[in-house]
Amino acid sequence: RPGGIRARETLRGAWYSLPGRHLLSMTPVSTANRDEILAALDGVQDPELHASIVRLGMIKDIAVEENRVAITVELTTPACPLKETIEADIRAALAGMAGTDEVVLTWGANVRSSNPKEGQKAVEGVRNIIAVASNKGGVGKSTLASNIAVALAKTGASVGLVDADITGPNLPTMFGLPQGLQAGSSEGLRPVERYGVKVVSIGFLLPKGTPVVWRGPMIGSAVRQLLHDVPWGDLDYLIIDLPPGTSDAAMSMAQEAPIAGVVIVSSPQDVSVEDAMKAVAMFEKLDVPVFGMVENFSYFVAPDTGTRYDIFGHGGAAKAADELGIDFLGEIPIEPAVREGADRGIPVVYGAPDSESAKAIDRIAKRSTRRRGHNR
Repeated sequence: RPGGIRARETLRGAWYSLPGRHLLSMTPVSTANRDEILAALDGVQDPELHASIVRLGMIKDIAVEENRVAITVELTTPACPLKETIEADIRAALAGMAGTDEVVLTWGANVRSSNPKEGQKAVEGVRNIIAVASNKGGVGKSTLASNIAVALAKTGASVGLVDADITGPNLPTMFGLPQGLQAGSSEGLRPVERYGVKVVSIGFLLPKGTPVVWRGPMIGSAVRQLLHDVPWGDLDYLIIDLPPGTSDAAMSMAQEAPIAGVVIVSSPQDVSVEDAMKAVAMFEKLDVPVFGMVENFSYFVAPDTGTRYDIFGHGGAAKAADELGIDFLGEIPIEPAVREGADRGIPVVYGAPDSESAKAIDRIAKRSTRRRGHNR
């Protein structure tokens, strides 16, 4: 019936589908058992949308064999921070139901693309762009951008990372790649894969120590080329490491391509928070969603005593985010592993995944992928 569930029995089994959704298939099972499973899953809601995961098309396949149920669930990002919640709710809904002694869940993901606005051009092959920005230098923006990219790649997402800090490209060092490695290439600037991330930086074309002394229009032109002239391939997420300040690079990026949203980085000090709030205001004027704010250098725990020190203060970014009405995505502690990883070219989420800073960045990366603009 319109809007309802259509069912048909065949000699080989039973199948059913929801209008406009993918096929859901089952081997022969009693009608009562099938109906119970459908009803139970229909009662499980997406924690963000508060709607049935069945009606949202997240259930792509169900197979029943004796007392074993296999369910395929499709998320909107492999980095979904609510995956564990959804799994727990599915298992709770089926607990105690006849024929569901064993429940096996298989996870898939279909990352949806951001739509270009008037005057913008989509980056070929790229579904979503996430910019990492600050209005003040020295707050760890490039470190966070590189680690967010690696954290997302570890979840199974296809990820690219572009160094839009034209006059101060640091990503080659942070990924252990030599400056100028493509300087003599006839192919031009192209991605280099490291830790599962496709990295591009103008530093690939410049010998170590070579300064970039360019005026604003040249920087804007370089940003456009980094987006549209680089063969990115198929990417779920392209992370943009923007330069500090409200500069030509940030404006060009916002005008050129559909940015799903921006992560703003700050340290706890008042002067850094003030600059971060200006960055939020700039992106709002450019009609770019702000996913939230991160507090870097949030605190330090002495490894010998366990005593916590708020060296640069604490909580300034969280307070600012609350005042601005945006999300606070998390705080990152001061840990030697972060600096050591950046200097050695091994991002902390890869080289020291059990460190507190790596765990914090993992959470921040996952929270960023579920923000409005590039997720449901």
